[in-house]
Amino acid sequence: MPAHSLRPLSAWIHRHEVPTWLLLIAVYGGWVMLTAFHATLPWWVLLPAGGWITAWHMSLQHEIVHGHPTRSRAINTMLGFPPLSLWLPFERYRATHLAHHNERILTDPIEDPESAYVTPARWNQLSRPARWVLSANNTLAGRMIIGPALVIGEFLQREARLCLADTGNARRTWLLHGLGVGAVLLWIELVCGLSIPAYIAFFIYPGLSLTLLRSFAEHRAAEQAEHRTAIVEHAPVLGLLFLYNNLHVVHHLQPRLPWYALPAQYKADRAALVLRNNGLVYDGYRDVARRYLFMPHDRAVHPGQKI
Repeated sequence: MPAHSLRPLSAWIHRHEVPTWLLLIAVYGGWVMLTAFHATLPWWVLLPAGGWITAWHMSLQHEIVHGHPTRSRAINTMLGFPPLSLWLPFERYRATHLAHHNERILTDPIEDPESAYVTPARWNQLSRPARWVLSANNTLAGRMIIGPALVIGEFLQREARLCLADTGNARRTWLLHGLGVGAVLLWIELVCGLSIPAYIAFFIYPGLSLTLLRSFAEHRAAEQAEHRTAIVEHAPVLGLLFLYNNLHVVHHLQPRLPWYALPAQYKADRAALVLRNNGLVYDGYRDVARRYLFMPHDRAVHPGQKI
């Protein structure tokens, strides 16, 4: 192909978000294949593969929340709706995640829906075992082992309260989500012969555990809002799994930038981005594990909150 033809081809690929369409095929196709042929795979293959495909789907949903791969919200919603993780309605994820993108409230335990911090008032109300659990959850090992259970449990409690009050059409959202869950369960149980406990163990729990590896060091409480978002460099494999949201500063500054454009944008602006976030940079996820595998990433109580 002549060199002068490459630029128009590249522009066409970018305009039509071809990488994201290929990702959609890989994620949903991979999930169908893994669930359909799970019985032929040893557990030590199914566990990482099921975890990867579920975490990849959650990364894909994150991309769809930000307006990809089409300009149509209705089409994007259809693409992101299938509840492969069972517990998270796509519309609730869209609402909470977009609220999280307000840089002013990042890490605030009251206003930021994705904050891992608690208020001093809540901390003072907790029992000693509950405080221990929250402190353990602030280590990387704890976040990946007990974090999925905490995230799902707390989320379902909040959603139950919203449904009781029918706040923001919560009942309608969960009704539609329930229909999607029913379709997924029909597929995995009746068609594939995969039990719900096995699906939780081999797909949902490890998938959320991998997702929490990504989010564990993404944000840290700081007085200045621009110092609250981290960068994890040199993560070629996990970067692909997380659709390069390890370069999290770029995503927060340009949330509409497609996932495959994040590395080049980061490379072009690295010096300014590192200066902006006050050097909150990790040298890969091995560096994150070295620092925080058994040590807390921060105190559970948000430092900016008063009783």
